[in-house]
Amino acid sequence: MWNKQQTQPQAPAAPPPQAQSSPAAPPAASPASVIAFGAPSGPKPATSAGTRNSARLGSGLHIKGQLTGTEDLQIDGKVDGPISLNGHQLTVGPTAVLTSEIHAGEVVVFGKVIGNVHARDRVDVKTDGSVIGDISTARISIEDGAHFKGRIEIDPAKSQAAAG
Repeated sequence: MWNKQQTQPQAPAAPPPQAQSSPAAPPAASPASVIAFGAPSGPKPATSAGTRNSARLGSGLHIKGQLTGTEDLQIDGKVDGPISLNGHQLTVGPTAVLTSEIHAGEVVVFGKVIGNVHARDRVDVKTDGSVIGDISTARISIEDGAHFKGRIEIDPAKSQAAAG
């Protein structure tokens, strides 16, 4: 709707240039495409869905170093270094490869993690997911077909302490 309102103010100004509107039409299309691009991944859906913000690192990114944050994060690229999300959710996408020590509230693994995982609430290793390292959490789920090599320490008190 905002696009239509934006187009209406430009329409009265556009009639004199419409004779020259061939160059004017592409700029009008450019803002619409920018708005359409920002709409699906913009912060509005995340804030309206809840109070938790979310971020995403795409499959073309490779990060070397420490990664910290105070919001949910989905990683689809490569990360070499420790990850700390202060109780928020980390989603390891299907194309992700993490060589990391992970500290988060929840960890969902669709891709590959090499390193220890410490989750306050739960760890889910999905069908095509892989974890090579120790897992420390209150709850765990490892689906059929997932790969896990390491040690598991389950401490339900972690989740209760975090809730209290």
